[in-house]
Amino acid sequence: MAASSGAAAGLRRLPAIGWKESSMPVVYVATSKGLASWGADVGLSKHIYKLGLAEESAEAAVKELNESAHAGEGDWRLLRKEAVDAADEATLIERVARKEKLVDPKYYPKIKGAPGIVRVKPVNAENYFLVKRALAGEPDKPGPLKPAEIAEYLIRSALE
Repeated sequence: MAASSGAAAGLRRLPAIGWKESSMPVVYVATSKGLASWGADVGLSKHIYKLGLAEESAEAAVKELNESAHAGEGDWRLLRKEAVDAADEATLIERVARKEKLVDPKYYPKIKGAPGIVRVKPVNAENYFLVKRALAGEPDKPGPLKPAEIAEYLIRSALE
């Protein structure tokens, strides 16, 4: 197979393996206990999450966040991920910014210029699930939302 025909077919060449189908980008949401604690201390909120886009796997992206001490923290963990056909991280962050407040890296030097850090109002996520369940005809589930549910809300907000 010629190099040009493989690239045109959505394939990429890996050393010693040959041609492999390109993987789809993955939208992911991660959280850091250290960043949540810092957010609560400075009056932002403890509901602070990282929305990002990974070309290969979300697990590898979170590992990279930890290794590089993204936003000054090294305790990131993956909450939720979803494969998408095509996406741009800046567009996803812009869509989420319509509903939730982004943490400005220029105003808070602690996060060291990290993009995609979002402060979530739990009430907005609760409203999202309330409407979703009502439209599906399901009964409302009482109790506070879990972090994975807030991550699902962020991903839905980014993709819609």
